[in-house]
Amino acid sequence: VSWRRPNLGLRGGDSVETCALLRKPAAAQLAVDVRYVGFDIPNAFVVGYGLDYAEKYRNYRDIGVLAPHVYA
Repeated sequence: VSWRRPNLGLRGGDSVETCALLRKPAAAQLAVDVRYVGFDIPNAFVVGYGLDYAEKYRNYRDIGVLAPHVYA
């Protein structure tokens, strides 16, 4: 993600900002300037609203934490 902002800026945009619906601060390995954040969430496996596990659960209308016994 850190390379995208300068790369897109070179293509002539007036401004380039980064947004994230979900951000896991505890899992961050690099400092990335995210201008708009929907929700800070714990470092857990989440599914629903397009996020899946093994091609399941993505059609849920809500986002939830997947029980560890499902993927462990």
